[in-house]
Amino acid sequence: MAEKELRIGSIGAGNMATALLGGIVKAGIVKADDCLACDVLDAAREKFTQATSLAATDQAERVMRQCDIILLAVKPFVMLEALAQLKPFAEERHLFISIAAGIRANKIEATLGGAPRVIRVMPNTPALLACGAAGVSKGANATDADMALALQLMNAVGVAIEVPEENIDAVTGVSGSGPAYFFYFVEQTIKAGVAAGLEEKDAELLAKQTMLGAARMLMERPETPEELRRAVTTPNGTTAAALKVFEDAGLNIIFENAVQAATNRSRELADT
Repeated sequence: MAEKELRIGSIGAGNMATALLGGIVKAGIVKADDCLACDVLDAAREKFTQATSLAATDQAERVMRQCDIILLAVKPFVMLEALAQLKPFAEERHLFISIAAGIRANKIEATLGGAPRVIRVMPNTPALLACGAAGVSKGANATDADMALALQLMNAVGVAIEVPEENIDAVTGVSGSGPAYFFYFVEQTIKAGVAAGLEEKDAELLAKQTMLGAARMLMERPETPEELRRAVTTPNGTTAAALKVFEDAGLNIIFENAVQAATNRSRELADT
């Protein structure tokens, strides 16, 4: 769609803005000259430009005037303040795409005033490697064409699915926060390997490569996760012994509670 000269700007120039704009340009959806990020922090702008070779400014007004698609990539606790600053420059041509956890589309619409077109996205940090997972929902004034464009942008840095907005909090609990669950599991696996007698560097290498291999099997083979798990688990074998510890500890309930806690916290952010 680069021939349509889409112009995309980001309010915020942190890691997610870097991943998304960098990936979108790399995919050829938007030209580099048609991207601009804004951040009040000099260090954030410098880091963004070094990582993407894209322009950055400290003037939000410049982004609003130059760009049609506005990525709202600031922290949830400063989102409403940022929107108030953007309001005088908002026009009908603007499509606002928010990646802030918990901030509902209707709150963004009300703060901007008028009938702004708003899309909510919950991405995750593997978008930095074009391996992200995102849920996408549209606000009251967004069109089907807006949704199609947002999905195209998010699919440029991984995979994206459309969900009703009431499910965005659950997306946050599963994939938005999900990488941290995975990293924590790997962290603990390494520590357990060291406790069992391995050198830390060896435990780290084995754990990382094991997780990479397992992830590729999940994505590239037709079996379900349960089928793949059962294929590794010989009755009364070593894997079965380990899994029994997980089962006895109620790990399934722990996972459910953890995802629900993240989901609930996302809902709480909407009420603050």
